[in-house]
Amino acid sequence: MENEVLFSVSAGGAAFITLNRPKALNSLSYEMLKLIGEKLKEWRAMDQIQVIVLQGEGEKGFCAGGDIKELYKASKSEELLKQAETFFEMEYKVDLAIYSYPKPIVACLDGIVMGGGVGLTYGAAHRVVTERTKWSMPEMNIGFFPDVGAAYFLNKAPGFVGRYLALTASVIPAADVLFANAADHYMESAKLPELLNRIEQTDWHGHDVNGALNQLLAEFSSRPLENGYLASIKTEIDQHFSHHTVEQILASLETDPSEFASKTKGILLSKSPSSLKVTLKQLIDGEEKSAEECFATDLILAKHFLRHEDFFEGVRSVVIDKDRKPQYIYKNLSDFSDQDVESFFQDSSVIYKE
Repeated sequence: MENEVLFSVSAGGAAFITLNRPKALNSLSYEMLKLIGEKLKEWRAMDQIQVIVLQGEGEKGFCAGGDIKELYKASKSEELLKQAETFFEMEYKVDLAIYSYPKPIVACLDGIVMGGGVGLTYGAAHRVVTERTKWSMPEMNIGFFPDVGAAYFLNKAPGFVGRYLALTASVIPAADVLFANAADHYMESAKLPELLNRIEQTDWHGHDVNGALNQLLAEFSSRPLENGYLASIKTEIDQHFSHHTVEQILASLETDPSEFASKTKGILLSKSPSSLKVTLKQLIDGEEKSAEECFATDLILAKHFLRHEDFFEGVRSVVIDKDRKPQYIYKNLSDFSDQDVESFFQDSSVIYKE
Protein backbone atom coordinates (compact mmCIF):
# COMPACT_ATOMS: atom_id res chain seq x y z
CA MET A 1 0.00 0.00 0.00
CA GLU A 2 1.32 3.40 -0.99
CA ASN A 3 2.14 5.95 1.73
CA GLU A 4 -0.73 8.40 2.22
CA VAL A 5 1.67 11.22 3.08
CA LEU A 6 5.08 11.69 1.47
CA PHE A 7 7.96 13.52 3.17
CA SER A 8 11.21 14.69 1.61
CA VAL A 9 14.06 17.09 2.46
CA SER A 10 16.36 18.87 0.03
CA ALA A 11 20.08 19.38 0.57
CA GLY A 12 19.41 23.13 0.88
CA GLY A 13 17.03 22.76 3.80
CA ALA A 14 13.57 22.72 2.16
CA ALA A 15 11.17 20.06 3.45
CA PHE A 16 8.10 18.87 1.56
CA ILE A 17 4.86 17.36 2.88
CA THR A 18 2.73 15.86 0.10
CA LEU A 19 -0.78 14.53 0.76
CA ASN A 20 -0.88 11.35 -1.32
CA ARG A 21 -4.46 10.13 -1.70
CA PRO A 22 -5.29 11.68 -5.10
CA LYS A 23 -8.15 9.25 -5.81
CA ALA A 24 -9.82 10.43 -2.60
CA LEU A 25 -8.95 14.09 -3.33
CA ASN A 26 -6.29 13.76 -0.61
CA SER A 27 -8.93 13.43 2.13
CA LEU A 28 -7.39 13.35 5.58
CA SER A 29 -7.27 10.27 7.77
CA TYR A 30 -6.20 10.07 11.41
CA GLU A 31 -2.97 8.33 10.40
CA MET A 32 -2.09 11.06 7.89
CA LEU A 33 -2.58 13.79 10.47
CA LYS A 34 -0.59 11.87 13.07
CA LEU A 35 2.34 11.50 10.66
CA ILE A 36 2.22 15.19 9.69
CA GLY A 37 2.13 16.25 13.35
CA GLU A 38 5.08 14.04 14.25
CA LYS A 39 7.13 15.25 11.28
CA LEU A 40 6.43 18.92 12.02
CA LYS A 41 7.56 18.38 15.61
CA GLU A 42 10.73 16.62 14.42
CA TRP A 43 11.54 19.30 11.82
CA ARG A 44 10.90 22.09 14.31
CA ALA A 45 14.01 21.01 16.25
CA MET A 46 16.24 20.43 13.19
CA ASP A 47 18.47 23.35 12.19
CA GLN A 48 18.86 21.76 8.77
CA ILE A 49 15.18 22.44 7.95
CA GLN A 50 14.55 26.07 7.05
CA VAL A 51 11.41 26.09 4.84
CA ILE A 52 8.44 23.71 4.61
CA VAL A 53 6.07 23.19 1.67
CA LEU A 54 2.56 21.73 1.99
CA GLN A 55 1.12 20.31 -1.24
CA GLY A 56 -1.30 17.71 -2.60
CA GLU A 57 -0.63 14.94 -5.10
CA GLY A 58 -2.67 14.78 -8.30
CA GLU A 59 -4.37 17.18 -10.70
CA LYS A 60 -7.58 17.87 -8.81
CA GLY A 61 -6.60 19.57 -5.61
CA PHE A 62 -4.75 19.97 -2.34
CA CYS A 63 -7.31 18.41 -0.01
CA ALA A 64 -11.08 17.91 0.05
CA GLY A 65 -11.15 17.73 3.86
CA GLY A 66 -11.60 14.96 6.40
CA ASP A 67 -12.60 11.47 5.32
CA ILE A 68 -16.37 11.84 5.84
CA LYS A 69 -17.16 8.21 4.99
CA GLU A 70 -14.97 7.13 7.90
CA LEU A 71 -16.65 9.61 10.26
CA TYR A 72 -20.07 8.35 9.15
CA LYS A 73 -19.23 5.00 10.73
CA ALA A 74 -19.17 6.69 14.15
CA SER A 75 -22.92 6.11 14.47
CA LYS A 76 -22.40 2.33 14.43
CA SER A 77 -20.70 1.84 17.80
CA GLU A 78 -19.23 3.59 20.83
CA GLU A 79 -15.75 2.43 19.80
CA LEU A 80 -16.06 4.03 16.36
CA LEU A 81 -17.46 7.16 17.97
CA LYS A 82 -14.36 7.43 20.16
CA GLN A 83 -12.16 6.95 17.07
CA ALA A 84 -13.99 9.82 15.35
CA GLU A 85 -13.43 12.04 18.39
CA THR A 86 -9.74 11.12 18.34
CA PHE A 87 -9.60 12.13 14.67
CA PHE A 88 -10.85 15.62 15.47
CA GLU A 89 -8.49 15.96 18.44
CA MET A 90 -5.53 15.10 16.21
CA GLU A 91 -6.72 17.30 13.33
CA TYR A 92 -7.14 20.38 15.48
CA LYS A 93 -3.83 19.83 17.27
CA VAL A 94 -1.95 19.67 13.93
CA ASP A 95 -3.81 22.67 12.49
CA LEU A 96 -3.04 24.73 15.57
CA ALA A 97 0.65 23.75 15.49
CA ILE A 98 0.90 25.29 12.01
CA TYR A 99 -0.38 28.67 13.29
CA SER A 100 2.54 29.02 15.67
CA TYR A 101 5.19 27.18 13.66
CA PRO A 102 8.55 28.98 13.95
CA LYS A 103 9.66 28.20 10.37
CA PRO A 104 7.92 29.51 7.23
CA ILE A 105 5.40 27.13 5.68
CA VAL A 106 4.36 27.57 2.04
CA ALA A 107 0.92 26.04 1.39
CA CYS A 108 -0.12 25.31 -2.20
CA LEU A 109 -3.89 25.86 -2.42
CA ASP A 110 -4.09 24.60 -6.01
CA GLY A 111 -7.38 23.00 -7.06
CA ILE A 112 -9.86 21.82 -4.42
CA VAL A 113 -9.20 23.11 -0.89
CA MET A 114 -12.11 22.40 1.41
CA GLY A 115 -12.86 21.90 5.11
CA GLY A 116 -9.91 20.08 6.66
CA GLY A 117 -7.75 21.25 3.73
CA VAL A 118 -8.50 24.85 4.70
CA GLY A 119 -7.73 24.03 8.33
CA LEU A 120 -4.37 22.57 7.44
CA THR A 121 -3.32 25.61 5.40
CA TYR A 122 -4.86 28.69 7.00
CA GLY A 123 -2.16 29.05 9.65
CA ALA A 124 0.68 28.75 7.10
CA ALA A 125 2.90 31.81 6.62
CA HIS A 126 2.50 31.81 2.81
CA ARG A 127 -0.71 30.57 1.19
CA VAL A 128 -0.67 30.38 -2.61
CA VAL A 129 -3.84 30.20 -4.73
CA THR A 130 -4.13 29.64 -8.49
CA GLU A 131 -6.77 29.95 -11.22
CA ARG A 132 -7.78 26.36 -10.36
CA THR A 133 -8.47 27.01 -6.67
CA LYS A 134 -11.90 26.01 -5.39
CA TRP A 135 -12.00 26.99 -1.71
CA SER A 136 -14.86 26.22 0.62
CA MET A 137 -16.01 25.42 4.13
CA PRO A 138 -18.75 23.02 2.95
CA GLU A 139 -19.74 21.49 6.30
CA MET A 140 -23.20 23.09 6.25
CA ASN A 141 -24.06 20.78 3.33
CA ILE A 142 -23.79 17.70 5.57
CA GLY A 143 -25.51 18.93 8.72
CA PHE A 144 -22.22 19.71 10.46
CA PHE A 145 -20.51 23.04 11.28
CA PRO A 146 -17.44 24.84 9.86
CA ASP A 147 -14.72 23.60 12.19
CA VAL A 148 -10.87 23.54 12.00
CA GLY A 149 -10.70 27.02 13.56
CA ALA A 150 -13.29 28.60 11.24
CA ALA A 151 -14.72 30.83 13.97
CA TYR A 152 -11.26 32.37 14.17
CA PHE A 153 -10.32 32.66 10.50
CA LEU A 154 -13.73 33.42 8.96
CA ASN A 155 -13.93 36.41 11.29
CA LYS A 156 -10.73 37.68 9.60
CA ALA A 157 -12.69 38.20 6.38
CA PRO A 158 -13.99 41.74 5.69
CA GLY A 159 -17.30 42.70 7.27
CA PHE A 160 -19.66 39.74 7.58
CA VAL A 161 -18.28 37.85 4.59
CA GLY A 162 -17.11 35.05 6.90
CA ARG A 163 -20.65 34.45 8.17
CA TYR A 164 -21.91 34.34 4.59
CA LEU A 165 -19.25 31.80 3.56
CA ALA A 166 -19.98 29.63 6.59
CA LEU A 167 -23.77 29.58 6.40
CA THR A 168 -24.04 29.22 2.60
CA ALA A 169 -21.03 26.85 2.20
CA SER A 170 -20.10 28.82 -0.92
CA VAL A 171 -17.27 27.59 -3.14
CA ILE A 172 -15.02 30.52 -4.07
CA PRO A 173 -12.15 31.08 -6.55
CA ALA A 174 -8.73 32.62 -6.00
CA ALA A 175 -9.71 36.31 -6.10
CA ASP A 176 -12.36 35.75 -3.44
CA VAL A 177 -10.01 33.68 -1.28
CA LEU A 178 -7.57 36.61 -1.33
CA PHE A 179 -10.40 39.03 -0.51
CA ALA A 180 -11.44 36.86 2.44
CA ASN A 181 -7.84 37.01 3.80
CA ALA A 182 -7.48 33.23 3.40
CA ALA A 183 -4.53 33.46 0.98
CA ASP A 184 -1.50 35.68 0.41
CA HIS A 185 -0.27 35.08 -3.14
CA TYR A 186 -1.78 34.32 -6.53
CA MET A 187 0.06 32.62 -9.35
CA GLU A 188 -0.79 30.62 -12.44
CA SER A 189 -0.84 26.90 -11.74
CA ALA A 190 1.63 26.34 -14.60
CA LYS A 191 4.21 28.30 -12.57
CA LEU A 192 3.82 26.27 -9.38
CA PRO A 193 6.19 23.43 -10.40
CA GLU A 194 8.91 25.96 -11.23
CA LEU A 195 8.41 27.77 -7.89
CA LEU A 196 8.63 24.47 -6.00
CA ASN A 197 11.71 23.50 -7.96
CA ARG A 198 13.37 26.80 -7.04
CA ILE A 199 12.50 26.27 -3.36
CA GLU A 200 13.98 22.77 -3.56
CA GLN A 201 17.17 23.91 -5.33
CA THR A 202 17.86 26.94 -3.13
CA ASP A 203 20.35 26.73 -0.27
CA TRP A 204 18.35 28.26 2.58
CA HIS A 205 21.14 28.15 5.14
CA GLY A 206 23.09 31.18 6.27
CA HIS A 207 20.87 34.02 5.09
CA ASP A 208 17.54 35.78 5.70
CA VAL A 209 15.11 32.95 4.95
CA ASN A 210 11.93 35.03 5.19
CA GLY A 211 13.35 37.81 3.03
CA ALA A 212 14.58 35.38 0.37
CA LEU A 213 11.28 33.48 0.40
CA ASN A 214 9.23 36.68 0.08
CA GLN A 215 11.37 37.75 -2.87
CA LEU A 216 10.96 34.37 -4.57
CA LEU A 217 7.19 34.33 -4.11
CA ALA A 218 6.91 37.89 -5.41
CA GLU A 219 8.83 36.86 -8.52
CA PHE A 220 6.21 34.21 -9.34
CA SER A 221 3.08 36.03 -8.15
CA SER A 222 0.64 37.98 -10.28
CA ARG A 223 -2.97 39.21 -10.08
CA PRO A 224 -5.99 37.02 -10.82
CA LEU A 225 -7.36 37.67 -14.30
CA GLU A 226 -10.95 37.62 -13.06
CA ASN A 227 -12.34 39.96 -10.42
CA GLY A 228 -13.80 38.38 -7.33
CA TYR A 229 -17.55 38.19 -6.66
CA LEU A 230 -17.45 38.71 -2.89
CA ALA A 231 -16.15 42.28 -3.11
CA SER A 232 -19.05 43.21 -5.40
CA ILE A 233 -21.71 41.88 -2.99
CA LYS A 234 -20.07 42.84 0.32
CA THR A 235 -22.60 45.64 0.94
CA GLU A 236 -25.49 43.20 0.57
CA ILE A 237 -23.72 40.58 2.70
CA ASP A 238 -23.10 43.09 5.48
CA GLN A 239 -26.71 44.31 5.32
CA HIS A 240 -28.20 40.84 5.81
CA PHE A 241 -25.60 38.82 7.70
CA SER A 242 -24.92 41.38 10.45
CA HIS A 243 -28.00 40.11 12.31
CA HIS A 244 -27.61 37.95 15.40
CA THR A 245 -30.14 35.22 14.64
CA VAL A 246 -30.74 33.05 11.58
CA GLU A 247 -34.40 34.10 11.64
CA GLN A 248 -33.38 37.78 11.43
CA ILE A 249 -31.00 37.05 8.54
CA LEU A 250 -33.80 35.30 6.62
CA ALA A 251 -36.28 38.10 7.42
CA SER A 252 -33.77 40.65 6.14
CA LEU A 253 -33.26 38.69 2.91
CA GLU A 254 -37.05 38.45 2.54
CA THR A 255 -37.36 42.25 2.35
CA ASP A 256 -34.76 42.46 -0.44
CA PRO A 257 -36.16 41.91 -3.98
CA SER A 258 -32.72 41.28 -5.51
CA GLU A 259 -31.69 38.02 -7.16
CA PHE A 260 -28.83 37.73 -4.64
CA ALA A 261 -31.25 37.85 -1.69
CA SER A 262 -33.65 35.36 -3.23
CA LYS A 263 -30.90 32.90 -4.12
CA THR A 264 -29.19 33.24 -0.73
CA LYS A 265 -32.44 32.70 1.16
CA GLY A 266 -33.05 29.51 -0.84
CA ILE A 267 -29.55 28.26 -0.04
CA LEU A 268 -29.97 28.86 3.70
CA LEU A 269 -33.36 27.14 3.80
CA SER A 270 -31.80 24.04 2.22
CA LYS A 271 -29.42 23.61 5.17
CA SER A 272 -29.95 21.84 8.48
CA PRO A 273 -31.67 24.27 10.91
CA SER A 274 -29.60 22.96 13.82
CA SER A 275 -26.37 23.49 11.87
CA LEU A 276 -27.35 27.03 10.91
CA LYS A 277 -28.15 28.05 14.48
CA VAL A 278 -25.11 26.45 16.10
CA THR A 279 -22.79 27.87 13.43
CA LEU A 280 -24.05 31.44 13.73
CA LYS A 281 -23.53 31.37 17.52
CA GLN A 282 -20.10 29.79 17.00
CA LEU A 283 -19.04 32.64 14.68
CA ILE A 284 -20.48 35.41 16.87
CA ASP A 285 -18.77 33.96 19.95
CA GLY A 286 -15.52 33.57 18.00
CA GLU A 287 -15.19 37.25 17.14
CA GLU A 288 -13.16 38.00 20.27
CA LYS A 289 -11.51 34.60 20.72
CA SER A 290 -7.97 33.42 20.01
CA ALA A 291 -7.27 30.58 17.59
CA GLU A 292 -6.66 28.27 20.56
CA GLU A 293 -10.03 29.14 22.09
CA CYS A 294 -11.82 28.62 18.78
CA PHE A 295 -10.26 25.18 18.29
CA ALA A 296 -11.22 24.22 21.84
CA THR A 297 -14.84 25.17 21.10
CA ASP A 298 -14.67 23.25 17.82
CA LEU A 299 -13.78 20.08 19.71
CA ILE A 300 -16.77 20.52 22.02
CA LEU A 301 -19.07 21.11 19.04
CA ALA A 302 -17.63 18.21 17.03
CA LYS A 303 -18.30 15.79 19.90
CA HIS A 304 -21.91 16.98 20.11
CA PHE A 305 -22.45 16.69 16.35
CA LEU A 306 -21.09 13.13 16.45
CA ARG A 307 -24.06 12.37 18.71
CA HIS A 308 -26.54 14.35 16.60
CA GLU A 309 -28.74 12.39 14.18
CA ASP A 310 -29.08 15.26 11.72
CA PHE A 311 -25.33 15.18 11.06
CA PHE A 312 -25.45 11.53 10.00
CA GLU A 313 -28.57 12.19 7.92
CA GLY A 314 -26.74 15.06 6.18
CA VAL A 315 -23.76 12.83 5.40
CA ARG A 316 -26.07 10.05 4.20
CA SER A 317 -27.86 12.38 1.77
CA VAL A 318 -24.70 13.90 0.28
CA VAL A 319 -21.91 11.31 0.58
CA ILE A 320 -23.47 7.87 1.08
CA ASP A 321 -26.77 7.66 -0.89
CA LYS A 322 -26.19 10.95 -2.75
CA ASP A 323 -29.93 11.63 -3.07
CA ARG A 324 -29.49 15.20 -1.74
CA LYS A 325 -32.79 14.83 0.10
CA PRO A 326 -31.99 14.90 3.81
CA GLN A 327 -34.84 14.13 6.18
CA TYR A 328 -33.71 16.13 9.18
CA ILE A 329 -35.31 15.60 12.60
CA TYR A 330 -35.19 19.36 13.15
CA LYS A 331 -36.96 20.45 9.96
CA ASN A 332 -37.62 24.09 10.89
CA LEU A 333 -35.61 26.71 12.73
CA SER A 334 -38.33 26.87 15.38
CA ASP A 335 -37.85 23.15 16.10
CA PHE A 336 -34.33 23.80 17.42
CA SER A 337 -34.62 25.99 20.49
CA ASP A 338 -32.14 28.40 22.04
CA GLN A 339 -31.63 25.80 24.79
CA ASP A 340 -30.82 23.20 22.15
CA VAL A 341 -28.22 25.57 20.68
CA GLU A 342 -26.69 26.27 24.11
CA SER A 343 -26.44 22.56 24.88
CA PHE A 344 -23.98 22.11 21.98
CA PHE A 345 -21.52 24.47 23.68
CA GLN A 346 -21.64 22.84 27.13
CA ASP A 347 -18.38 21.10 28.05
CA SER A 348 -15.75 22.39 30.44
CA SER A 349 -13.52 19.32 30.25
CA VAL A 350 -11.76 19.94 26.93
CA ILE A 351 -8.16 21.06 27.42
CA TYR A 352 -5.52 21.38 24.72
CA LYS A 353 -2.22 19.69 25.45
CA GLU A 354 0.98 20.00 23.42
